[in-house]
This record gives sequence, structure tokens and C-alpha cells, in this order.
Amino acid sequence: MKNSLSKSKNFLLLLLTAVWSVSLMAQDYDAYMQKADSAYWAKNYTLAEEYFKLAFTINTEKHLYNAACAASLANDFDVAFDWLNLAVDKGFTNIDQLQRDPDLNTLHGDKRWVPLLEKVQSKLNIIEASYDKPLQKELIQIFYDDQDIRNKFIEAERQYGYQSRVKDSLIQVMIKVDSINLVKIKNILDTKGWVGKDRVGEQASASIFLVIQHSDSKTQQHYLPMMREAVKNGNASPANLALLEDRVALAEGRKQVYGSQICYDDKGKKYYVCPIEDPDNVDKRRAEVGLGSITAYVKNWGIIWNPDDYK
Repeated sequence: MKNSLSKSKNFLLLLLTAVWSVSLMAQDYDAYMQKADSAYWAKNYTLAEEYFKLAFTINTEKHLYNAACAASLANDFDVAFDWLNLAVDKGFTNIDQLQRDPDLNTLHGDKRWVPLLEKVQSKLNIIEASYDKPLQKELIQIFYDDQDIRNKFIEAERQYGYQSRVKDSLIQVMIKVDSINLVKIKNILDTKGWVGKDRVGEQASASIFLVIQHSDSKTQQHYLPMMREAVKNGNASPANLALLEDRVALAEGRKQVYGSQICYDDKGKKYYVCPIEDPDNVDKRRAEVGLGSITAYVKNWGIIWNPDDYK
């Protein structure tokens, strides 16, 4: 009995050590990714590539495409193609993004570019055999209309600050684009339901969420039950649903659940996390839907997360 108890204690110690090590590795990965992202936006692409390399010593399941963009901009073509091919091997098939992304323009003249596109297209030919092609094309165009104006808005904020005439003019354009997209998406939802990636692919399906996420609170409330059902059926992303849940909660005067929504203090001239329900366990809830840690997430707005200070 004594030996058995000793073995149990040893096993428990090993188990706790393993869990602790995995936790530390996850923190290191998030830290490297945050530094890579910061270096990328600072246009220090060589440094961003180095941080991606450090992160990939821990995990190579995510962010390969973003890393390849940094390597491309750093003119490290060998690494860029290695990471892009690995991304494709692990399931990346967004050929439209590959062809349109300006970060990858430097790769177009390389002899490895066409074989990469052919590799992606051969996978798509199998995956998309039963897709609704016209609907997919319409949704992908909506995706880019939604994202292009927001990318211009983000760049303007970085260049001119939180308040500027450029941003104000872009907001007006964004409102018009969102209004047009919402009419199209409402028609799709009301006639076809929440179209999943099995019918149009992941990117096209994500367009539905993006447009609803950027719509008015009444529209979000109306389609939230439909998205919940889509998640249950595997036709929508649990992480995206979490973002919509948070938006609707705040609009209804409740606290958000996943900490995805960021507010801005006009007096203090700084961002802060909008009110959260049970902030001590927010990371647990985020992990359950596939979101990363809130600590890494809020750093994008220059926020340092401390649940005790937050409370």
C-alpha cells in the first residue's frame, strides 16, 4: 500500500508538471505571436519573422499564413514558401486571398508561385465539387467589400490617430458598404438559412457573420438564434458566435461573456475592456470556444489585463 501511494504521488507530480509545462508553453507562444504582430505593424518584418520562428518551436498548427506574409515582406522567399506550403498541407485553401494579398506580391515572380497555386487549386477541386459556386462567389465578394474598407480605416487610425478627417470620411464609406452588404446577407439568410462552409467554403460562410457583426443591434438580436443553431450543426464558428454574443449582451445592457468587445474612453484617451461577467474565468470561457487568452488579445489596444485591477 505504501508503494502504491508513493507511485500515485509520483504520477500526480508528473501530471501536474506536464500541465504546468504546457501552460507555460502556451503563454510563450502567445507572447511570441504578440511580439510578431507588433513588429509586423511596425513594418519590422525581419523581426516579425524571427518571433514567428520562435513561436513555431512550440506550435506549428496556427498563424503559418501570417508568418509567411512577414517572411515575404522581409524578402526571405525560401521561408515564406516553406510556411505557405505547410499552411496548405494543414488545410489552408484560400486561393483568392493568396492571389490578392499585397504582402505576397514579392513572391509572384518566383518559380515556386505557380506550383503553390496549383497545389491549392487541386485541393479545392476536390473540396468544392458540391459547392454552390454562384453563392460562394457572391459571399466572397461581400467578404472583401467588408474587410477592404476596414483595413483602410485601421491604416488611417494608425497613420492619423483616433480622430481625423480621413477616418471620418472612411466611416461614411463604411456605413454605405455595410448597408449594401446587409441587404444581400438578409436575403440569403431569409431564403437559404445560415449557409455553412460545407456549401460555400469557410471564407464565404464567414462573410455572413462579418456582416451581421457589423450591423445594428436589432439585426444582431434577430439573427443570433439562427447563428446559435448554425454552430450546433457545425455551420458556423463558435469563436465568431462568442463575438456576436458579446455585442448583443452589451446592446441589451448586460455584461459581455468573452471579453471580445473593447471600449474607448474619450476623456482618458485610451481603450479599455467593456464590462465582463466573471472576469476571473474569462480565459476558461474563451478557450472553450477557441479564442486565445484575453491577455494577448487586449494588447492589440495597448491594454494590460489584470482581473483584480479590472474588478
